[in-house]
Amino acid sequence: MKLKFILVKCLVCITILSCADRKTTKSSKYDSTDQDKISSEKTYSNPLSVEFGDPFILNDDNGNYYMYGTGGGAKDGFATYMSTDLINWEFMGQVYTGNTNDSWSTSAFWAPEVYKFGSKYYMFFSAQWKHNPNNELENFKIGVAVADSPTGPFEDLKDEPLFDPGYPIIDANVFQDDSGEFYLYYSRVCYKHPVESEISKWAREKGWFDEIEESWVYGIKLKSDFSGVIGDPVLLLRPPLTLEDKNAEWESRSVTSKEVNRRWTEGSFTFKHRNTYYMMYSANYFGGENYAVGYATASSPLGPYTKADNNPVLEKNIGSGGEVTGTGHNSLVFSSHDNKIYCVYHGRTKATGDQRVVFIDEMKILGNGKLVVHGPSTTPKPMPLANSPE
Repeated sequence: MKLKFILVKCLVCITILSCADRKTTKSSKYDSTDQDKISSEKTYSNPLSVEFGDPFILNDDNGNYYMYGTGGGAKDGFATYMSTDLINWEFMGQVYTGNTNDSWSTSAFWAPEVYKFGSKYYMFFSAQWKHNPNNELENFKIGVAVADSPTGPFEDLKDEPLFDPGYPIIDANVFQDDSGEFYLYYSRVCYKHPVESEISKWAREKGWFDEIEESWVYGIKLKSDFSGVIGDPVLLLRPPLTLEDKNAEWESRSVTSKEVNRRWTEGSFTFKHRNTYYMMYSANYFGGENYAVGYATASSPLGPYTKADNNPVLEKNIGSGGEVTGTGHNSLVFSSHDNKIYCVYHGRTKATGDQRVVFIDEMKILGNGKLVVHGPSTTPKPMPLANSPE
């Protein structure tokens, strides 16, 4: 009996060692320059289990992160998710509701971004304005809502949009400079905005489209209480005019693939690194596979901005054996836990189909100032917050 017990014990040990060896072997296949390190760390894989478009993450500086976006379980408004590690997210419910008797908005609640200034939380978002005397199909404006907590409830700062530039606008992004001044960046939508360029001429000659509509990114100073704007909008980014422009090919793919007669410059996100202002932006049809991200730089918040020569920095990878398309409308998280920058964006995979889901990948600023996003990825990577609690 004793000999039988020893043999059984040995077989159990061999089985455990064999399973451990198989687990280590599987980990060693992770896509990284430090395979041994990854095999001993906690990992995650994209996409995350959040079905959002236009994701934005607020670092609340108390160990919690809050994600806001388009959709995500909200009706006529916005919801939020909370996380302590940027990967595992808990649904916290709806935090803003529009389309009420007291609100200025009716529908198309898009692209919320939430910032903490002082003791208050401010949400900037896009929606359809109920004041629509000409019955415009796209009557989008930008609004501001305020709350005492990142989980709301957010209430409109006033019963009208932030301002009306005379054309429909979306995708608000706010930046506070070192001087304390606030700037609002937004996108004029393509609706009723035909633009003549070499691309539009090319498409017309091919008999594809009679005209090409474009969306452009503008910037303007914000009042410190967010009740309105100061001065006039400044045009900062637009699609290339000439075919020889280095960014013309990737920014025109929705047209050159005969997908749609529009070129987009939208979903901007601005930050400052040393003495340079960076503006990331998305181009091409948001509902198609060619949606991609580039960036431009400037020496002042309102430009002029120069587009980078290594654009796009984030795009579909199906041409190289991957499964991700429609990567765009990104924001950044500057982590105080591991001193890294993470690019948060939405995309689609073969498994998710048309549903937009959230991805998060590390971004680096190289010594020459160029941006590099290590994505889109779907293979296991180390958890972003290496020092986060178990």
